[in-house]
Amino acid sequence: MTAAIVVGVAVLLLGGGFFVFANAQRRAATGRLSRETRRADTAPPPSPAPSTTAVDEEELDDEARARAEGARRAIGSGSAVPVPAGERGVERWVPVDEEELGVTRRQFFNRSLLAGLGLGIGGFGAAALGFLWPVGAGGFGGKVVVGTLSDINDAIATKVPFYNAGAKTYVVPYPKTDVAKAKKVSAYPPTIISGMEQGYVALYQRCVHLGCRVPFCETSQWFECPCHGSKYNRVGEKRGGPAPRGLDRFPLTISGGQMTVDTGTIVQGPPIGTDTTGQTPEGAPCV
Repeated sequence: MTAAIVVGVAVLLLGGGFFVFANAQRRAATGRLSRETRRADTAPPPSPAPSTTAVDEEELDDEARARAEGARRAIGSGSAVPVPAGERGVERWVPVDEEELGVTRRQFFNRSLLAGLGLGIGGFGAAALGFLWPVGAGGFGGKVVVGTLSDINDAIATKVPFYNAGAKTYVVPYPKTDVAKAKKVSAYPPTIISGMEQGYVALYQRCVHLGCRVPFCETSQWFECPCHGSKYNRVGEKRGGPAPRGLDRFPLTISGGQMTVDTGTIVQGPPIGTDTTGQTPEGAPCV
């Protein structure tokens, strides 16, 4: 293994040395004149050939002198130079009309780049505004129409709470005969008492212990958390487990045969020991 490493290092060193030597030779040869170039530089210059195009001005006839004089006057006055028929002369430069030229290639790419940047910034701004915009009244965090009273009463008649996933809410019945007891509990504000007087309580599905969703046990008729065993009676008052209080709840209003729950206002559940209905387990527990 060591011998292979030594051989590899030696090969790399030899290769590097050869590369440096070749590069130095190439640089040394750069700028040198070839043998043919040096021979051409030392050779005597060729003798000039006699000019056959020189024309004595005196040999010009009167017509040629007139044409030359006319050309001089045309150049001095700034007009176009007269050109003999069949020959192409110098043309005067005339600026191109922008409307005739249209959009140049450079203008097209510049405008495309600016348009792309504008669209990107606009899309990002719209997404940022959508993310930062407060939640509307139609979803959780605002007022949610959970259902009609007929649907709610039909569910309650089967001895299960009415559940609305959008509002994350259980709607349960509250005995009107126990409202007087509830009014004595300071943890129940008037907004909650108002719903109790109409015979309903809107409970937040979240367990107040560690936030698990609390299902309803149909056999015991209690809410029983499967995570750590917290238990609440039908109206959400704590009856067992590690929960520090009863289930949180929302204010509710009834109008036009529909119930609306204000999920933007979370009312903390009643303290441990609150039991306004006296409901005991009605069957086997689920947890």
